[in-house]
Amino acid sequence: MLKQVQHDERPTMTLQERDKKHLWHPLTQHKLHPDHIAITKAKGCMLTDENGRSYIDAIASWYTSMYGHCNSYITSQVTEQMQSLDQIVFSGFTHEPAIQLSEALIKILPENQNKIFFSDNGSTSVEIGIKMALQFHFNNHEKRNTLIAFEDGFHGDTFGAMSVSGLSVYNGPFEDYFLDVKRIPTPNGKNHDFILDALKSITESHKVAGFIYEPLVQGAAAMKMHNTEGLDLILKFCKDHKIITVADEVMTGFGKTGRNFASDYMSNKPDIICLSKSLTAGLLPMAITSCSQEIYEAFYSDDISKGLFHGHTYSANPLACRAAIAGIELLQSEEIQENIKRIIASHRRFDERIKNHSKVKSTRQTGIIFALDLNIEMERYGNLRDKLFNFFMNNGVFLRPLGNTIYILAPYVISETELKKVYAVIEEALNTF
Repeated sequence: MLKQVQHDERPTMTLQERDKKHLWHPLTQHKLHPDHIAITKAKGCMLTDENGRSYIDAIASWYTSMYGHCNSYITSQVTEQMQSLDQIVFSGFTHEPAIQLSEALIKILPENQNKIFFSDNGSTSVEIGIKMALQFHFNNHEKRNTLIAFEDGFHGDTFGAMSVSGLSVYNGPFEDYFLDVKRIPTPNGKNHDFILDALKSITESHKVAGFIYEPLVQGAAAMKMHNTEGLDLILKFCKDHKIITVADEVMTGFGKTGRNFASDYMSNKPDIICLSKSLTAGLLPMAITSCSQEIYEAFYSDDISKGLFHGHTYSANPLACRAAIAGIELLQSEEIQENIKRIIASHRRFDERIKNHSKVKSTRQTGIIFALDLNIEMERYGNLRDKLFNFFMNNGVFLRPLGNTIYILAPYVISETELKKVYAVIEEALNTF
């Protein structure tokens, strides 16, 4: 039995101080940002740090904890599951939580989706989607090696995902090793003909395997939103030219756009869908790449080499599956659906109040995702993003600005009181900077 730590044996350094000794944080230049706030507790929409200060989590911890932190229903389901089956290899074995999750997902995914492939994070779900698209044509004895993606897209940090991402600030050192990708602008309601002409030109000069896109909202591109009709036209073009369509719904999935999936807004459905983040309600890491029966059939063969040879040790982890099942049950509940409607309406009222503010350049909203661009000279404030972040945290709200864009993507369980505080702190920032 482990020796119980006595009071005088406990570390005298703070968590923030101990953090600096060994940890390397993501998306961080540590020389510029050496300090990291130590969070010791999370419940509902509230985060608490080691000094007892509380913060409203207004971005659901990167869009994952959509039903609130430490949701008692989800944690109880996972606790029960871990008493009977914690982890088992998913090659050669199967289990009830994975089967039940596949059945639950297929019921809410777009109607053409029929197969579920497990991995462990958003980047790998995209990586698998890209491999499916490329190998689909290879298995059908047609070599297609070019992919199409949107400008300013972001799909993850593995090599295939980086290849199709358009934010070079993340990917500069690796670009010489990328897949062949051609980029098109996002549809804005006025450039449909231009995009279709660009697609025609690309397909005439390249053997295009697939088109990967974030439907309706590009998260890392400061919540850049695009036109539904235009995206539908692009998907129709791809379908007519046998280009496999891969929807990256890692951020947009599970109700954030006002429907279960952003793909529900288009009549042309993707062949492949990538899912993660709020898939497991922020409790455990897991990802899924779903596909149509047609995609699956291209891999179904007596020839073993036509199989999709991709796997992860924790694929379909039973605990993560159980968390995802519980999350889907909550998503479909009357309470959460009403909360989504309430948040959408609250954002619209907030937009009416601040859209004409002198410091607001533009606003936009899709479902519960709300963003505003600041009409502020960045140079005047140096690193405006960091100054805004610190301002929000000092006022008890966790918002993570993207450049001069402030966005809200709060858990579905956020109360009106909490939401009003988020709005008030943003308005205070507009009047301060």
